[in-house]
Amino acid sequence: MERAYWLAWSQVRGIGPVLMKRLYQAFSSMSEAWQAEPNALQEVEGIGGQTLDTIRQAQQEVEPVALLADHEHHNLNFWTPSDREYPQLLWEIPDPPPLLYYRGHLTQWNERNTVAIVGTRRATPYGRRWTKKIVTALAERGFTIISGMAEGIDGEAHKACLEVGGQTVAVVGTGVDQVYPYKHKDLYKQILDTGLVVSEYRQGTPPDKKHFPARNRIIAGMSRVTLVMEAPDRSGALITAYQANEYGRDVYALPNSLEVHEAKGCLKILGKGAQAILGVDELLEALGMLPNLDTPMPAIAISQLPPLQQNVLQAIGFGDPVGLDWIVEQVKSPSGEVLGALTQLELAGAIAPYPGMRYQRLA
Repeated sequence: MERAYWLAWSQVRGIGPVLMKRLYQAFSSMSEAWQAEPNALQEVEGIGGQTLDTIRQAQQEVEPVALLADHEHHNLNFWTPSDREYPQLLWEIPDPPPLLYYRGHLTQWNERNTVAIVGTRRATPYGRRWTKKIVTALAERGFTIISGMAEGIDGEAHKACLEVGGQTVAVVGTGVDQVYPYKHKDLYKQILDTGLVVSEYRQGTPPDKKHFPARNRIIAGMSRVTLVMEAPDRSGALITAYQANEYGRDVYALPNSLEVHEAKGCLKILGKGAQAILGVDELLEALGMLPNLDTPMPAIAISQLPPLQQNVLQAIGFGDPVGLDWIVEQVKSPSGEVLGALTQLELAGAIAPYPGMRYQRLA
């Protein structure tokens, strides 16, 4: 049970999200990594002698399956990268959270249409007005709105999305059972009714200022595009924008006057290459041109695919995602050739990849 080993590794002191992803990439399984010999572990970048000693001590003291049972008793709803529901976009970043706790009724959404809306807590009427206009237009067209449930722009984004029956995800820096700020208690309840609240922190975790910059990377990581609606020169929203840019995601900012303090951060990132939001229609047109964002995939003629790709599709079948080893065994071809076929099928939109080198057939 891979979930148990993701949890166990997350409890090892000195092993953070970056190192955990390296371990997975090195061993293709967190259970394999847990049982690996010390010399094999030391080949992973970032694991030195002191960290290795800590790992070996944890391996002796922790029983992963028992740990999982106890953890699930107190934290019923959470995903690990081994779960099919874990957001694929989030897995693609260098430091994906090993545990993603959630609460609410939205457990699936179209990751091609995810937009982060971020900005200052001290939003001006201009910032609030444009946030509502843009979020309303996006939500009505099926985009999922992701934000941080903070005061100001974040709260305005969630509210505008809910008002038109859209899908929204709040990424918080507390446990998912905590309401922060407390003035958003009604908004929190509304999000739980139809949307989702997620966090990398277990239930009961109170607010802590060091949690919020880390939270921002999840907002950026879960989104195909980030919109900065209003931000002063020093703002957490800018952290989100910079992280989104590092992850290779598109960043847009709403222009404003040089005389408006709350807009200086937007002007700053516009000067560094962010794209300008010039209106609702212009933004919708730009988002429609993003690769794989809003453009329907062309129909695939299965009979015209190369034989190996046809065999791979047949092996995957329609149903739950299946692993690479299973596919290789079924088609009886070298793993390198199968990986090449999988890449081509993914580009064609015939399959979708999942964490753990698993694949699901779409066409």
